[in-house]
Amino acid sequence: MSIWADICEDKSLQDLPYKIETNRFDQIVMSPASAWQSDFQGEIGFTLKRLMPEGRILSEAAIQTTDGIKVADVAWISRERFAPHRREASLPIAPEICVEVVSPGNHRFEMTDKLRLYFASGAEEVWMCDKEGRMEFFLRDGIDPVSRSRLCPDCPSRIEWE
Repeated sequence: MSIWADICEDKSLQDLPYKIETNRFDQIVMSPASAWQSDFQGEIGFTLKRLMPEGRILSEAAIQTTDGIKVADVAWISRERFAPHRREASLPIAPEICVEVVSPGNHRFEMTDKLRLYFASGAEEVWMCDKEGRMEFFLRDGIDPVSRSRLCPDCPSRIEWE
């Protein structure tokens, strides 16, 4: 059984108020969660489901990377990509769209590293949402953010929460 599967089954880790990931040494890395992040995660997931109903929306998507398991806050994955891995503890290939709701404690280099890891694992786009709901869209074939998503061009550049 994988380390990640063991972590997922560990009852003492199931009710923590933290997002759990691992690094390349299979060490647990925890980040505190907040209500505003959860709110944006829900709104982004709802928006994706409305605009791209043919795929699946994943919250807290565990993805195998070269630096351990990273957990995208929200993800959109095609049914074809998801079907063979639906019952697994983590995905061996990243969803087509991985979204991070960036907390004030996240450092820019940490987010840049996650972008690289998601793309290396097969993501086509990585989106970043800040505390104000502003969205940044990154494409697999570019370095700088672009004005809109290629896979979901109708996604707003700002997620409203009022």
